[in-house]
Amino acid sequence: MTRRSNAFMKQLFYVTSSVLFSSLIFSSCQKVSSSTSGVIGDWARSSEFEGVVRTEAVGFTINNVEYIGGGYNGNNRMNDFWKFDEASGTWFRVADFPGTARNSAVGFSINGKGYIGTGYDGTNMLKDFWEYDPVADKWTEKADFAGTARYGAVGFSINGEGYVATGFDSTYRKDLWQYDPGTDTWTQKASLGGDKRSDAVAFTYDNLGYVVTGVNNGSYLNDMWAYNPSTETWSERRKIINTADSSYDDAYGNNILRSNAAVFLINDTAYISGGNYNGIIGSTWAFDIKQDLWFQKTAFEGSARQGAIGFTVNNHGYIVTGDNGSNYFDDLWQFFPDAAVNADDN
Repeated sequence: MTRRSNAFMKQLFYVTSSVLFSSLIFSSCQKVSSSTSGVIGDWARSSEFEGVVRTEAVGFTINNVEYIGGGYNGNNRMNDFWKFDEASGTWFRVADFPGTARNSAVGFSINGKGYIGTGYDGTNMLKDFWEYDPVADKWTEKADFAGTARYGAVGFSINGEGYVATGFDSTYRKDLWQYDPGTDTWTQKASLGGDKRSDAVAFTYDNLGYVVTGVNNGSYLNDMWAYNPSTETWSERRKIINTADSSYDDAYGNNILRSNAAVFLINDTAYISGGNYNGIIGSTWAFDIKQDLWFQKTAFEGSARQGAIGFTVNNHGYIVTGDNGSNYFDDLWQFFPDAAVNADDN
């Protein structure tokens, strides 16, 4: 399926999102490593999501438990919410989201509570903002997002503060807003240094927030930026395409470019998989954060998709839900980055 503009996709009730998570907790449990050189990594099918199929859902991670809800199933937008307990491989339904059902929202967690906001309800772009308390299993409406109503934004959290950036509100955006849960207030911060964009991915590592990929007026973006909240500045990382004046990126080509992908963290590496690049793709790339280098990994072994959620629990990376333009998914996959492909675990 060819990528179309956000405005057109909105008319079709089919829009894109990036759902992001910043929790990263380490565990020694890993699949047996492979010594095979070159492109490696194994995708293993895991415990299927128990809600209905959907794409462009929203989620957050709290204390090694992943919470996922909302999204679009091809006919309706939903407000059910679920949590995934990795130890038991079980999904449990939690309190339904009480706001307007939506897709293409942002989510992050701060100090043991989850937050979601923005998105699209099929008619309107949204800016309401909500807090979830997993102890009370209760949602509370908070101060509206202070930027414009939008969808396709990114969200992340650092040091007890939440951040929402970019997105689409009838035009592409690059603004950044900080949320303080203690005062329930929003403050505008320095805008992203690169292009305006929608449908990017974001992640947090070592107290920096990273934003990469996405689209702007039909163009796939090749820049990557890191936000430092202590200095309130953005710094550019290396381009994610092959450039004529360097050798480190000879393998990149245009293969990392995409929109509406999934991202998760394992140790010092971020993994990006799936999305849309002139059609649905399943390629997977690993970003070595400390070296500022990308390496190709085994492509996603399920049906290629966009609009999936990537998340990390116990230092294990997962992808769940999404769509391929005609089919919607509820399958859950775990990625083992150092393992050889094993077709028996699909």
